[in-house]
Amino acid sequence: MVGQRYRYSRWDGTQKGFDFDAFDVLNELTDDLMYHGDPLAALRRLMQEGFEDRNGERVQGLREMLERLRKERQERLQNHDLGGVYDEVNEALEELMEMERQALEDRRALADMELGDPDASDEAQRNAELAQQTTTEKQMQLDLMPPDLAGKVRGLQNYEFESNEAQQKFNELLDQLRQQLMQQQFNQMTGAMENMSPEDMQRMKDMMSALNDMIEQRAQGQEPDFQKFMEDYGDFFPENPETLDELLESLAQRMAAMQAMLNSMTPEQRAQLQDLANQLLEDMDLNFEASRLGQNLQQMFPNAGWQQSYNFSGFDPLGFADASQMLRDLGQLDQLENFLRQPTSPQALAEVDLDEVRRLLGEDSAASLERVSQLAKMMEEQGLIQNKEGRLELTPRGLRRLGQQALGDLFKRLAPDKLGKHDIEPAGIGHERNFDTKPYEFGDPFNLQIERTVRNAIQRAGGGTPVKLTPDDFEVERTERQVRSSTVLMLDLSLSMPMRDNFLPAKKVAMALHSLISSQYPRDYLGIVSFSEVAKELKASELPEVSWDFVYGTNMQHAFRLSRQMLSKQTGTKQIIMITDGEPTAHLLQDGTPFFSYPPARETIEQTMAEVMRCTRAGITINTFMLDPDSGLRGFIERLTQLNKGRAFFTSPENLGDYVLVDFIEHKRKLLSGRRRTA
Repeated sequence: MVGQRYRYSRWDGTQKGFDFDAFDVLNELTDDLMYHGDPLAALRRLMQEGFEDRNGERVQGLREMLERLRKERQERLQNHDLGGVYDEVNEALEELMEMERQALEDRRALADMELGDPDASDEAQRNAELAQQTTTEKQMQLDLMPPDLAGKVRGLQNYEFESNEAQQKFNELLDQLRQQLMQQQFNQMTGAMENMSPEDMQRMKDMMSALNDMIEQRAQGQEPDFQKFMEDYGDFFPENPETLDELLESLAQRMAAMQAMLNSMTPEQRAQLQDLANQLLEDMDLNFEASRLGQNLQQMFPNAGWQQSYNFSGFDPLGFADASQMLRDLGQLDQLENFLRQPTSPQALAEVDLDEVRRLLGEDSAASLERVSQLAKMMEEQGLIQNKEGRLELTPRGLRRLGQQALGDLFKRLAPDKLGKHDIEPAGIGHERNFDTKPYEFGDPFNLQIERTVRNAIQRAGGGTPVKLTPDDFEVERTERQVRSSTVLMLDLSLSMPMRDNFLPAKKVAMALHSLISSQYPRDYLGIVSFSEVAKELKASELPEVSWDFVYGTNMQHAFRLSRQMLSKQTGTKQIIMITDGEPTAHLLQDGTPFFSYPPARETIEQTMAEVMRCTRAGITINTFMLDPDSGLRGFIERLTQLNKGRAFFTSPENLGDYVLVDFIEHKRKLLSGRRRTA
């Protein structure tokens, strides 16, 4: 079996790195998830604003695409003019009429020569006189042609051309205009529209009648036979729609674009084009079926843009075909804009026709839209989020990853010399086996090493039986000394935290501490207590979604009580880390209801300090991190630290994480530094 071969080359800056993956998406969403805890809301924000992938390439957000849409629409409207729709036809008519006048002049000149020829026969003379009279009458007909397009077309249809070339050009022009009119309304029926005979016209009327019948059957709750319709008239629709809905939606878009073109014209332009269309489609049955189809489609698709109009202000005149395409493009831009304003999730963007986006906005926008639509799918496939009863939630894996990201962000700002290590050399009381033994001494944990103990007894007895054990034979296992720390993080969620922009940094610290302890110190305990008007215990899984409380009050007394109760069930050294931006303004009354007062009431301060004393007697150290401290908070914290002998940090949202992590790691290092290897 031949293995795959790989070639490696020196990095020269032109190569692209790894593709943007689900973990990159989560990194982009970190702050939003920390702030709101809602994966869907965070994805919506990323979907709106866009991002840069790991290769430094910009992935456009919906705001950029909408701005691009507006610019594309504005460019089209500012550069073009719809007057060319009928100007082009009028110029073609004038050109062939001039060709006809030239043919009449040539025939008159020939007649004049015949009349001036003395040798001409009497019959030749009569024919020349008749030719003069005929050319004069035809020239008068041309001169008296109505100025409007429909009248001019009607007049030329009843006119007997002298020039065969002019006649041919006129017929070709009429066929082209009929074809363009029908193409605009009926989905590019090019093959079935060219050089239509009376039989072809009748077949088209039959097709339109069958189409109208199917629409009306659907309105009555019946399901029409679409396959039979396509077998009979599929050659009219080279795009080969798979369902009746697909066909009708396409027809509605085209007919709405035609109506939008009429709506965008001046009254004079609109009247001329409508009269021209009526003249070209003079067959009464065909006009009836077309009108019937338009009414049916408007009822089925009322939001297709039938009332839409555009203000063209440019100087580049659009011909009929170009104007039709321009109005279809503008309609597509409008529909795309409406769609991009309404998606509720990235998955909804998968419904966009990327080929249309590519045609209208370019490859970059189409590629960006495709990547944005896959954001949620990527995260679900990697197990970072899950759809639970229609709601996106972080999975345990996503929660861990989010905590690691918060921890990484904070550790990046720490100086290397401030980081301590958890592992230590000395051995002693603990849980981790060191695979080394020692003779038992009084006071050692009785972790008996059976093999060594029995061997000692056998050696002492000289190999005889039975083997009798004595205390001198006992040999115990050495263990790596483990220091267990139990911590409760008290997180202030009062209304002042978001008002002072302190909420997000504080929540990041909570996520980072949870990630640090669960990954690096799995035997340690971390509890989380939130407090505002009252305090409550938080589970780690609740952290991403936790938000501030829309109530007044900073109830430290209740938070200290709850933290003390939680730590009473734990072992090891115990500490409380409190993050707050205000002094205590609430406490619990005897009946358990919260009492609030600002400025703080004396009773609130006393009740809070009483809980501090209880924590101190229980051996719990309280370390406080104060954000934006005022004089009242400073005074309270100074009293707290004097009673508890903990530490206080006057910090800011920018360096809160640095202080907390450094303090926690230094705390661990101090606990470890005094241990000695047991003899």
